[in-house]
Amino acid sequence: MNKKTTLACAGFVGLALSGIAGAADIHTQSIASTCMSCHGPGGKSQGTIPSLAGLDKDYFVKSMKEFKAGTRAASIMKRHASGYTDAEVEAMAAYFASLK
Repeated sequence: MNKKTTLACAGFVGLALSGIAGAADIHTQSIASTCMSCHGPGGKSQGTIPSLAGLDKDYFVKSMKEFKAGTRAASIMKRHASGYTDAEVEAMAAYFASLK
C-alpha cells in the first residue's frame, strides 16, 4: 500500500471508532438522565436525596453494587441498580464524576 492509502484507511478507522465512542457517550447520558428525576438536574440534588454530580467514581460503583445486591438499604435503588450492567454502572460513574 502506498502512504496516501494507508493514511486514508487510518483516518476512516479513526472516524469509525469515534462514532462508536460517541454512541456510547449518548447511551451513558441517556441512562444517567433517568437518575436526574430524583437526584436533580445535572445530578445536583435540590433536596434530601444525595447529589451525584462530582461523586467519586469508585464510591458510585460500590454503592450501585451494594444496592443491586440488596446489602445497602434504599427504598427504590435496588430496582434501579438491578437494571444496569456493570459496564453501564462504570460509565455512569465516570459521567457523574465529570459533572461539577
